[in-house]
Amino acid sequence: MGELQRLRREGVVEWVLIALGLVVSFAALPHRLENDGAERFAGIEALLHHGTLADNKRSLVMPLLSAPFLLLGQVVVSPEWWAVRFNTIVVGLAALTAFRLLGAGRDRVLLRKALLVLVGASFLTSGLRGYEVAISTGALVSVGVLALWRGRRVLGWTLLVIATVNIPGSIIGLALIAGVEAVRARRLRCAAPVVVAGALIMAESWIRRGSPLDTGYGGDHAFHTVMPYSGLPGYSYPLLYGLLSICFSFGRGLLFYIPGLALIGGAQTRALLGRYRLPVGLMFAYLVGLIAIYATWWSWYGGAAWGPRFFIIGAVPASVLIALRLEGAGRSAATDAVTLLVLTVSSWVAIVGAVGVATPDICADHDYALEALCWYTPEFSNVTAPLTHFPPLGVGGAVVVAYCALVFLWLAVPLARSLARRRPPLAPDRWLAGWRL
Repeated sequence: MGELQRLRREGVVEWVLIALGLVVSFAALPHRLENDGAERFAGIEALLHHGTLADNKRSLVMPLLSAPFLLLGQVVVSPEWWAVRFNTIVVGLAALTAFRLLGAGRDRVLLRKALLVLVGASFLTSGLRGYEVAISTGALVSVGVLALWRGRRVLGWTLLVIATVNIPGSIIGLALIAGVEAVRARRLRCAAPVVVAGALIMAESWIRRGSPLDTGYGGDHAFHTVMPYSGLPGYSYPLLYGLLSICFSFGRGLLFYIPGLALIGGAQTRALLGRYRLPVGLMFAYLVGLIAIYATWWSWYGGAAWGPRFFIIGAVPASVLIALRLEGAGRSAATDAVTLLVLTVSSWVAIVGAVGVATPDICADHDYALEALCWYTPEFSNVTAPLTHFPPLGVGGAVVVAYCALVFLWLAVPLARSLARRRPPLAPDRWLAGWRL
């Protein structure tokens, strides 16, 4: 009975921390409407108030989903205020839907732990600061995958199609999910969602730009710099360089911004996956599709952004993997040490992402001539530069840092205790034994 009460108390504390994290994200994050978000906002405002369709290259799916809140902004605060907080609302709604889709027992326990990591100790926090389209797609994909896993196929495929139209380039990820499901179910009709998503993408292009094949990105390119493949349009970047940069560069690498993804390579993690292998695998498939399409695009780095913004969805399976390792704490000292290291890095990313560490001016000076420094060098990376020059904190930033630190302590202390109870392989008395003058 004592153990059951402890687990119940732990559950209550974690749900409170998750709710607190959403409140902090909504009220205390230093929100900004900028870059692609500003362009999407201008497009939906033109449609709502003037009835005109902007012919820009940004999909209208997320702006249309946020339209009720933007209209509310006409009487409460402002549309801009609601726009930059829309992603927090999306994450909250996705969490509630996931809770409803999952049954009682371990499923909801794992969901609770993963949500806590996601909200307070992951790359997600950087996207919650603005009107970032990757958040809504990530939420739709995550809930869609859970719906497929729980047998709610119509709901699941519908959400996945909407997510894909929201970011047309992610259709490869949808195709990979459809392929896995087709093989698993032995049904060719699993390819239908890919066809539907493609038709909707072309329909939007046709309505807005006059041709189903006009994506709006024709001739799109950056400035020519010292980098050998700069200034070229479209999908002109070498695939190998794109893959290496997306995965391992200091300024945009998934290894540094979403380190939990690396846990999939551990035998212990794969053993813990069990029945969750399918949903986690489908989310990885979607992420792989995104990496594949962006690796050859000239703007694989996402422009003047904070970290690898195209791949925020990777924070979801990464949080699930970390949650699984936290549940399995105590089985191996080496495994717990690795989990603690990954959790520490992920929590640091959450802190600096939430605070919004600015990109150095040198990365935009002289027509972005030295922008590559921000992609590849630790001195100018968004995630490593603050180790030596952390920005000053306002009240909101201090609240966010305190919350992330609280989540880190809650999750890390059991790991630290487990490690402390074990005799380290290089204990001082063992290492010093046998030495003579």
